[in-house]
Amino acid sequence: MNAPELLTIPVPFYQPQGAECELFEAAWRQQLPVLIKGPTGCGKTRFVAHMAARLGLPLITVSCHDDLSAADLVGRHLIADGATVWCDGPLSRAVRIGGICYLDEVVEARKDTTVVLHPLTDDRRILPVERTGEVLQAPPGFMLVVSYNPGYQHVLKTLKPSTRQRFVAMSFDFPPPEVEIGVLVRESGIGEALARQLVTLAGQLRRLSGYDLEEAASTRLLVYAAKLIQAGLPPWQACRTALAEPLSDDADTVAALLAVIQTQFPD
Repeated sequence: MNAPELLTIPVPFYQPQGAECELFEAAWRQQLPVLIKGPTGCGKTRFVAHMAARLGLPLITVSCHDDLSAADLVGRHLIADGATVWCDGPLSRAVRIGGICYLDEVVEARKDTTVVLHPLTDDRRILPVERTGEVLQAPPGFMLVVSYNPGYQHVLKTLKPSTRQRFVAMSFDFPPPEVEIGVLVRESGIGEALARQLVTLAGQLRRLSGYDLEEAASTRLLVYAAKLIQAGLPPWQACRTALAEPLSDDADTVAALLAVIQTQFPD
């Protein structure tokens, strides 16, 4: 079965770290579902948006949460103008139009919800819609992509092996320093020297041990700090607002983060 022709649409900026773009495109051409693993703010969502545009595919994104049900994904009957009508969910819409359905932080969804993905992740590539009696056949362009942050999981929030083994998987991490510097310059407009200071600071914060930090300083937060600096805020204040305060609510931990920030940007 031939893949659809690629369309020309604007491609969101994404700086590759390796062969991830080629791997993703190969998976799409072979009609394989993809699992992306990596820490919060490392570029997973931007990468998927970049690849959807690069491949000329519609992108439907679902931010998963504890209450996400199979009906939320597949669809449900609703009452409109006194009549009952069927309304497709995001997964059904993506199958019908032949686009990418991206389930962000899929482990946050209820375990019984992910079962609905199984028929789409093997050679059947179908989505049974029990409430209408339909069986949707995924067209060549359809692709299922899911992501999650392995470092933020606990025993109750993991993917079942029966689900994991239905995907090809890609691991993401924060970019190497030189790549991250380029991202900051490109995304915020700050100079390279200042971007280098921010990346150096991020490395120091990511190595900070002895404090209960659930997440590391992400590339996303670095971009926020760079944009605040570009907007005219003093660097120490921008870093406090975009790096220290979002990472913790504990006063002692924030004080420790601020001490590290002041080594790069004295107030």
